[in-house]
Amino acid sequence: MKTLFNGSKNFLHRFSTKTCTSRTKPWILRSFASYCEREYADEHIHETTTDNSSKILSYVEKVKIPLTSQLKIITPTDDIPSGVWPAFRVVDEDGSLRNVTFERAYKTDENIHDHNEVMMKLSSKYPDNQFLLQSDLFRQNSPDWNLSADSDTANLLLKCHQYMIRLKEMDDVLLNAQRQGRISFYLTCRGEEAITIGAAAALGSNQDILLTQYREQGLFLWRGFTLEQFTSQTMSNDLDLGKGRQMPIHYGSRNLNIHTVSSCLGTQIPQAVGVGYKMKLEMLSDPSKPKRVTVAFFGEGAASTGDFHSAANFAATLKVPVIFFCRNNGYAISTKVTEQYKGDGIVTRGRGYGMAAIRVDGNDVCAVFEATNAAKKYALEHSEPVLIEAITYRQAHHSTSDDSFSYRDKNEVEKIANSCDPFKRLNLFLVENDFLNDDQIKELKETERNAVLRALLYSEKRPGTKQETMFQDVFEDIPLNLKRQEQTLLEHMKKYK
Repeated sequence: MKTLFNGSKNFLHRFSTKTCTSRTKPWILRSFASYCEREYADEHIHETTTDNSSKILSYVEKVKIPLTSQLKIITPTDDIPSGVWPAFRVVDEDGSLRNVTFERAYKTDENIHDHNEVMMKLSSKYPDNQFLLQSDLFRQNSPDWNLSADSDTANLLLKCHQYMIRLKEMDDVLLNAQRQGRISFYLTCRGEEAITIGAAAALGSNQDILLTQYREQGLFLWRGFTLEQFTSQTMSNDLDLGKGRQMPIHYGSRNLNIHTVSSCLGTQIPQAVGVGYKMKLEMLSDPSKPKRVTVAFFGEGAASTGDFHSAANFAATLKVPVIFFCRNNGYAISTKVTEQYKGDGIVTRGRGYGMAAIRVDGNDVCAVFEATNAAKKYALEHSEPVLIEAITYRQAHHSTSDDSFSYRDKNEVEKIANSCDPFKRLNLFLVENDFLNDDQIKELKETERNAVLRALLYSEKRPGTKQETMFQDVFEDIPLNLKRQEQTLLEHMKKYK
């Protein structure tokens, strides 16, 4: 309190009794109280960040967010958190489990788990922890969570771990392939793997419709998009579902209910509202139809577009069951969040539009899973939108066309990678609690990397997309002028072959 005391003396000195009147004294007292509150708050934040990192989340310099272990969707009728909105966290960076509590609206008091050896050890280590007792992450062989996909485990948490590794290895291999000139462009998810895998696991089956940006490869992986489909798209070969019409990483799958990635920033957000509104009308006209949500994934940079405003306003006004999932990774390409907006991130905008919202630690796959699970249940129960802001850090360059060290310090990236990496946190939790050991994790990495390399070699040997396909899939009946254009092109190519 020494700093506060010295500051208060300076404050009072500026307003000596000679300048005070009966009118100014109340104002001075109120100002002094406000000054002391701000000084104490600043000092308190500084103390907690230096002494206990489990209380404050700070992935970007000067951005400090308090943490909470209570899973709570802030609804439009709730009192908003005072000060900075807290971020929900389940597992700390040292791998320890927090004392998590759930709202009754999202969970039941039923203990859903078998008392196997690992769970008994965890329950003994963390008695009465609601996360262990009720989290679906520990379910075994549940058909609701799409566990039959390409995975060697029936445990949902271990599947999340395996798919995070698969995503990282795929990013590493395809990034190197671009550097070698084998593909033209690539963009990785490095540092953000827990977000898409945790969200995909919580959404469960493939019924919900997803509209993504360009850093959501994990959603495709989880839903069954094969490694060969990824590499065929980046190679634009004859098996590319997009028939070579998109640049690399612009995936899409009708079978998996994931719309094709668009480079235009933010366009998928209002489109998701339209899709969600159509599904709502269908469910109202035919109650037998399965209840589904639409999810729009985007970065905090896209939240600065007019499309975000239009989408949020329409969704709240029309009561659309859509989830707006914002990955706040600290940078909109080269623009740091401290230069993007003045307010408290993206989550606080939910109240302004009249929608529910929650902030989560995006480097904690367990927290992302629980927050997404709760958001989906809320959206379906109330037929209303929910805004999720996942706080994370982009460890990679924006894309292979970017050199991020021209606008941020390399030491900043290395510090986050060493202290706040989502893999290290999950590995610590799994190893410490006997789910896996270090040798098994190493073997899993090698297995996944080899699978990606095989897929890449396979796709490289495939023939390219046929030129004739560029005239297909636009018109059901090709008009005469387009037929002439196609004929002219084919004759030209034959002549100069």
